[in-house]
Amino acid sequence: MNLDEATRSRIEQMVRADRVVLFMKGTRSMPQCGFSAATVGILDSLLPDYTTYNVLEDQGVREGIKAYSNWPTIPQLYVDGELMGGCDITKQMFNTGELHQVLGLGEPDRTPPQISISDAAAETIRGALQGNAGMSVHLAIDARWQHAFSLAPAEGHEVKAESNGIVVLMDVASAHKARDLKLDIEDTFQGKAFKVDNPNAPAPVGQMDPAALKARMDAGEPVKLIDVRPADERVRAAIPGSQALEGGGADLIQTLPRDTLLVFYCHTGQRSQAAAEHFRLQGFGNVHNLAGGVDAWSRDVDPQIPRY
Repeated sequence: MNLDEATRSRIEQMVRADRVVLFMKGTRSMPQCGFSAATVGILDSLLPDYTTYNVLEDQGVREGIKAYSNWPTIPQLYVDGELMGGCDITKQMFNTGELHQVLGLGEPDRTPPQISISDAAAETIRGALQGNAGMSVHLAIDARWQHAFSLAPAEGHEVKAESNGIVVLMDVASAHKARDLKLDIEDTFQGKAFKVDNPNAPAPVGQMDPAALKARMDAGEPVKLIDVRPADERVRAAIPGSQALEGGGADLIQTLPRDTLLVFYCHTGQRSQAAAEHFRLQGFGNVHNLAGGVDAWSRDVDPQIPRY
């Protein structure tokens, strides 16, 4: 793509609008791809504030940033106007401590987490290591708290945890999430599999029906009701007392205590489920989705609210 001067100048201004700038798919509060979510997760763990641009809202920027940087993928992270790279390079810099240095922060915490591996799990791992000389056991815990074990050579920057004679290597982010993790073996329909008990993982998003939400509100419970829809839909129908997610709502949520009762809603409950999941992964432990959305609220609770 040939980058015209107007677009180049615009992107240049965006790149230098803040010390740390991330071009991503979606927003900081609602990433729209796994790579963007992973990069946001890293930056959120290091910085209270930085600038993001949603390339899905501007096709010119989406394609132009690739030509500007000569980098073919999104997300792209810039620090002091210089391209750091995409998701994989950001992860690597985070784990080696290079990203901390670039941002002027202290070295990452490499304290090994306390983990517990049962006899059965240790035996299974030893069996997998037999005949795989030079391989180590790795554990990665992603932004969605999914636990992935693998065999691969050590890279040298991992955090090492040991239990029952088994050494497990983790990246820095995974090590922070693995404290007091317990690993065992369980029987499944597919055969034996690892069973992971991680007390750090946030509780799953709950489904709250309109009647239950109405009862809580009538009882005076401190419910934070969040409308994730755009302005044109909110004008058509909205639940009284709700807060819009856009226009500063996401930033407001981040200031709330992590045990705040959050209930997200949209038209029918699908978009709000994604928003609720995002804030669950931000560490909020009392997150719910309004089942059926405002449409169900109008049908079951308040018929004065128009349906559309």
